[in-house]
Amino acid sequence: MSQRFDRHHIRRAFSRAAASYDATAVLQHEVETRLLEALDEPDQPVPGSVLDLGAGPGRAAAAMKKRWPKAQVLALDLSLPMLRQARQRAGWWRPFRCVCGDAAALPLADASIDLLFSNLCLQWLPDLPAVFAEFRRVMRPGARLLLSSFGPRTLHELRAAFATGDAIEHVSHFAPIQQIGDALLAAGFRDPVLDQDTFTLTYPDLSTLLHELQAIGATNSLAERRHGLTGKGRFADAAAAYESVRRDGRLPSTWEVVYARAFAPAAGAPIRHGGNEVASVPLSQIGIRRR
Repeated sequence: MSQRFDRHHIRRAFSRAAASYDATAVLQHEVETRLLEALDEPDQPVPGSVLDLGAGPGRAAAAMKKRWPKAQVLALDLSLPMLRQARQRAGWWRPFRCVCGDAAALPLADASIDLLFSNLCLQWLPDLPAVFAEFRRVMRPGARLLLSSFGPRTLHELRAAFATGDAIEHVSHFAPIQQIGDALLAAGFRDPVLDQDTFTLTYPDLSTLLHELQAIGATNSLAERRHGLTGKGRFADAAAAYESVRRDGRLPSTWEVVYARAFAPAAGAPIRHGGNEVASVPLSQIGIRRR
């Protein structure tokens, strides 16, 4: 993906949505539930350390702490207000740690995580090779990776509606399942398994859809977005275009979800770059003279 995101805008959007997210994010909760069900794979060891990446209000972190009371569970999010919501959910009886940080530059030690869980965060991180390299850095060899992300058909109706009257993009372009799988393999992850679902939500009008997106923090965060109000004319054009897909009195909104499971490679396993393999050698194996 060639698009660039405004990370400061993403932080602000999710911070503003912290109080309304839980009550509005019905689809996100459903995807999270399905991803948590993947933890039931047989013959998997109990993790000692768990990272819930892009934890939001901490629902998944709380569920995993309940599942593994002795595990160290970290809820990491870019938004501090989201983590305040998560801290309330943690409680004193099954506490988990809350860490404010960027998924693209994790404030964690090398090889410190046994399970990396990330629900619908990856779509905000367009540089997949860099992201998976960072995941690999913090994961122990053999650690499990479970993630979900939006696929390219997500909100395609909304994208097409705004494109009729505005050359500026209003909806992100999301990575297809093949690109995610290829990036995992290139980063050296083992035994990747990918799947996808398609959900269709319906709305009475365009305004209701946009208000819901704002309530969950999923606003236009593209760096090349229009910095200002859309304008009544452009909004009216988009609303009129969206009417062409109205069915049974409702406007459909498609959400394509990609799920991925994989295992972190052994230390020193090669990373594929440009068709070549680049060895990753631990510093302990390199003869370095320290002064």
